[in-house]
Amino acid sequence: MERAQILAGFLLVAAAFGAARADAGFRSPESLIRNVYAYYGRGSPAFSNGLPRDDETARQFFDSSLRGAWTALHDAPYDFLVQSPTWRLGPISIAIPRRQFDKTDVTVTFDNEGRAVTLTFIVVNGPDGWLIEDVESPHDSLRMFLVQFRR
Repeated sequence: MERAQILAGFLLVAAAFGAARADAGFRSPESLIRNVYAYYGRGSPAFSNGLPRDDETARQFFDSSLRGAWTALHDAPYDFLVQSPTWRLGPISIAIPRRQFDKTDVTVTFDNEGRAVTLTFIVVNGPDGWLIEDVESPHDSLRMFLVQFRR
C-alpha cells in the first residue's frame, strides 16, 4: 500500500511538471510559426491585434534571452513579424531549409496588403519545446529591432 502511495505521489508531481511545461514552447517549428501568425487574423479581438507583448506570451513563444526585450518594446514604428504597422495577410508558406540538432531555420513567406514578405525564424528546441531565438528580415533582425525600441 505504501508503495502505491509513493507511486501515486510521483505521478502527481510528474503531471504537475508536465502541465507547467505546457505553458511554454511548441511541439514542432511549424506549429510555433502557425501559432505566431494566428494572432494576425481577422477574427476575435484577442487574435487580431498581433502577438501580445505580455510575460505569458513571451514565455510561450520566445527563448529566455529574448523574452524581456519582447515585453519591453515601446513605440515601434511597425510590427516586425509582419513588417508593417497594419496587416491583411495572405496565405503563409513555411519551409525548413536547414535543421541542425536542436536549432532550425524556418523561412516564412506571405503577402501583406499586396507586398511580399520573407522572414527567417531561428528556432531552438529545449526542455520547453520549440521557441523563437531570433527572426531575420533581409535588412534587420528582431533582436536588433527590439533593442532600438526598448522602453
